Amino acid sequence: MEFEATFGTDAPLIGMVHLPPLPGAPKAPDDGAAAMRAALDRAASDARALDRGGVDGIMVENFGDAPFYPDDVPKHVVASVTRAATAIAEATDLPLGINVLRNDADAALSVAAAVGADYVRVNVHTGARVTDQGVVQGAAHETIRLRERLGVDVGVFADTDVKHSAPLAAEGHTAESFADTAERGLADAVIASGRGTGEAMDLAALEAVADERDAHGLDTPVLVGSGVRADTIGDVLAIADGAIVGTALKKDGETTAPVDTDRVAALVERADEVR
Repeated sequence: MEFEATFGTDAPLIGMVHLPPLPGAPKAPDDGAAAMRAALDRAASDARALDRGGVDGIMVENFGDAPFYPDDVPKHVVASVTRAATAIAEATDLPLGINVLRNDADAALSVAAAVGADYVRVNVHTGARVTDQGVVQGAAHETIRLRERLGVDVGVFADTDVKHSAPLAAEGHTAESFADTAERGLADAVIASGRGTGEAMDLAALEAVADERDAHGLDTPVLVGSGVRADTIGDVLAIADGAIVGTALKKDGETTAPVDTDRVAALVERADEVR
């Protein structure tokens, strides 16, 4: 994919649509039809709010489905995410990304191909991580080949040192993993995050990721994937090439709350001052 052409900027702000529990999830309403309607209404409403606030793209994920399947969600989850992504695509023309938690890259790519989305997020693309779902292993060899078989120009945005996890590797390997993810794994962008949802990325650690990219002579964009706020976006964009923002754009800063257009606009306004 052409990163800058997709977003219309070289430093995009991507707003999150966190889906409520989908049918079949432990916290979903007993009435599956009601659960699906709620998810579709929320997806479209949040997407419109993000669009009004001025973000450059949207990422949707099945955030409410915890506890998550490690790397192979059931077919009903794929169907539900596809419906939600379709509702977003109908509500806004913004570039759209898909993340199927915890790490079902095949499902995300398949949904993206079906709805005409532009990119996917893959939490573990290369290497292996210890997570609350157990050991999750990257499958870049399968993900990239599936993209070729589907014949779609969908960007793969892959995490490095992904949140809610720890490396299954010798100390120090994480710093070297950028080249594995971007050069050997063929990721189109790399995402650096804090330790958990809504937690800020340490700026020194972010600089280390950017330095590692530069040391390998790569031009792969680096996005920050958690903890970005209006008062920190300037510092983030001084190092990174964009950000994926969720919690800070929600009413009262609550991750599961609806998107607050005023919060979105405030973040975008501050970002526009520095990009």
